[in-house]
Amino acid sequence: MTARGWRVRGIKRPKSFCQLLSFDSGETTQVPCSGRAFVCPSGGLGSTSQLEQNQEEILKTHIAHWWSPDGTRLAYATINDSRVPLMELPTYTGSAYPTVKPYHYPKAGSENPSISLHVIGLNGPTHDLEMMPPDDPRMREYYITMVKWATSTKVAVTWLNRAQNVSILTLCDATTGVCTKKHEDESEAWLHRQNEEPVFSKDGRKFFFVRAIPQGGRGKFYHITVSSSQPNSSNDNIQSITSGDWDVTKILSYDEKRNKIYFLSTEDLPRRRQLYSYFLSTEDLPRRRQLYSANTVGSFNRQCLSCDLVENCTYFSASFSHNSDFFLLKCEGPGVPTVTVHNATDRKKLFDLETNEHVQKAISDRQMPKIEYRKIEIDDYNLPMQILKPATFTDTAHYPLLLVVDGTPGSQSVTEKFEVTWETVMVSSHGAVVVKCDGRGSGFQGTKLLHEVRRRLGALEEKDQMEAVRTMLKEQYIDRTRVAVFGKDYGGYLSTYILPAKGENQGQTFTCGSALAPITDFKLYASAFSERYLGLHGLDNRAYEMTKVAHRVSALEEQQFLLIHATADEKIHFQHTAELITQLIKGKANYSLQIYPDEGHYLHSAALQQHLYRSIINFLVECFRVQDKLPAATAKEDEEED
Repeated sequence: MTARGWRVRGIKRPKSFCQLLSFDSGETTQVPCSGRAFVCPSGGLGSTSQLEQNQEEILKTHIAHWWSPDGTRLAYATINDSRVPLMELPTYTGSAYPTVKPYHYPKAGSENPSISLHVIGLNGPTHDLEMMPPDDPRMREYYITMVKWATSTKVAVTWLNRAQNVSILTLCDATTGVCTKKHEDESEAWLHRQNEEPVFSKDGRKFFFVRAIPQGGRGKFYHITVSSSQPNSSNDNIQSITSGDWDVTKILSYDEKRNKIYFLSTEDLPRRRQLYSYFLSTEDLPRRRQLYSANTVGSFNRQCLSCDLVENCTYFSASFSHNSDFFLLKCEGPGVPTVTVHNATDRKKLFDLETNEHVQKAISDRQMPKIEYRKIEIDDYNLPMQILKPATFTDTAHYPLLLVVDGTPGSQSVTEKFEVTWETVMVSSHGAVVVKCDGRGSGFQGTKLLHEVRRRLGALEEKDQMEAVRTMLKEQYIDRTRVAVFGKDYGGYLSTYILPAKGENQGQTFTCGSALAPITDFKLYASAFSERYLGLHGLDNRAYEMTKVAHRVSALEEQQFLLIHATADEKIHFQHTAELITQLIKGKANYSLQIYPDEGHYLHSAALQQHLYRSIINFLVECFRVQDKLPAATAKEDEEED
């Protein structure tokens, strides 16, 4: 809803009128909308529904409409999927005959939906104006990854080509539709973090954004860049503000009055997030548009606002008031999360917004896991590892080991965030040791490590995760006969890929494994995701063939394998699991299947979620049950002797 009291209510078909509802008067008005705009479940124009997976993958939000600061204009994305192949979701229950729900879903190599950006003016005669995409042959097919109003008449747009290795940031005039290029980025692999919004000065002539900048042997890291220009000019003065072997994770605010920029970064450690301010000093106050880069000695002052501010907290997020005088500080770990309000000038706490006293008490009454951090060295990389141990841990006992994998390229599993999950239950109630590792392909450790997995998903992740397991198996307190792996979504792909892996003695490493909604073939998955990491399907299919888990599961022997999938999963279709089961049967694998009929990717019901996690825990507890058995390699040797 805008400051003027308008809210998008819906779309009238077939004449394509946007219906706007005024919360001040209760009246509605209609303005014309071009193209074929999607309607969200609640009826809002410019919302990408949960079924439009590519836009969710690209925009990172279901919202695809943006009000101007003064509420006089509305920008919205129009998505045309008429040429995209249909996928069908079955519904098995509730009627005598199953039904199907068709929807357009672009898979790797298939036709993508086309997208355009339009602006509607609400003052005077209403008309629809399209913002013109870059006139660049590399942008024949493109995504829109970011939209943000710079002023009431200027809107910033990031355009990303289908191969996702070229992006162009433009500033578009909402009154003419003309877009001026402000920055271009290119990568030999893929461009990461393309949906992040710039922070603008009030006049829109200066803006700050994050881009990858070379920092030496570890590749590029994401740092703040400032762009200053005259209106309607491509001749911008672009300068870097920060540098170093760490990432700026988010720009929060620009205080023009004090000439400060506020941001979150990993400068402390990759697994932490601290709040910083930079004072952007000027040599000559009348020339305030000129900012000096971080490598100019004495040109700026930097301060960590969150360091040592909250006890037992090293992982923060924050937001600032409109004038940057105050900030809301969210402590997210490792202690129990809290929310406080502070004065930006001296960091002084003004009041507590949330202390989570009930959580504090609940935690103090329970035996929470001990958390340790280590690093393992692989091919000149120091990879972070997190180990969760029971509160009553002793070196003389023998504990089962659970490897939890995620590993989506650019993600991070090892952090100091506070979490209580089913993994916590496995550690605290069932005496397991849980390990996580951020291997090659993970984020916040430089683009060299991130891009290692390009066109070879699975192979290097397996090597790194197995090295983490081997490191743990060297510990005398780990029971080598009780080792398991679990993952969901992309992590489900990795857990399935890793499960057959052999140990140093060529025996089975894992006793059992589980995968929740696994991706099993990337040509069956969303084009935006698959093509980003494996290239355009049809041009180089070898990478797609090499990453199939079908090539791996034939090596499964007696290991227990639990597959879990919802039949109406709209994000990772049940088709993935069906294809996998076909290969498991051929390989005579020992697998179990648990389905959730007619449920989608996200189980919204608390009862279903409880059932899911109870099933996973019960499976692992049974797998870890101490039995009169020998390690697989030893048992095989005994059989040969007989």
